[in-house]
Amino acid sequence: MTDDTAISYQAATCGTPVLSSAGTQIGTLEHVLEVPEVDVFDGIVIATKAGLRFIDADDVQRITRSRIWCSIDDAQAAQLPPPAGAPVYRVDALQDSGHSLHDVVGRLFRRPHWIREDDQA
Repeated sequence: MTDDTAISYQAATCGTPVLSSAGTQIGTLEHVLEVPEVDVFDGIVIATKAGLRFIDADDVQRITRSRIWCSIDDAQAAQLPPPAGAPVYRVDALQDSGHSLHDVVGRLFRRPHWIREDDQA
């Protein structure tokens, strides 16, 4: 059972499936873009097989707890641009998460490896 109650863009969570107008899943929500000073929703960035892609706010029809529906079709979804702006970095939280000696030593002495988001594609 899914919850199709509409929610604010501010309540959208990472990993929420993003659907095209045909109902095909085109990716999952990576993060929401907003201008907090004027409380304006600018769009969403989604994770796809081809990497991170940007969907403008005008193309986002509805946001619910379980899904995000867009007005673009599957062909347009394949042509989505990557997000523009400064690069985004994050730490790989699963690095050295195993039980081997290599992983244990890595957790003790290695510093985190930063991953540039556009390098994941």
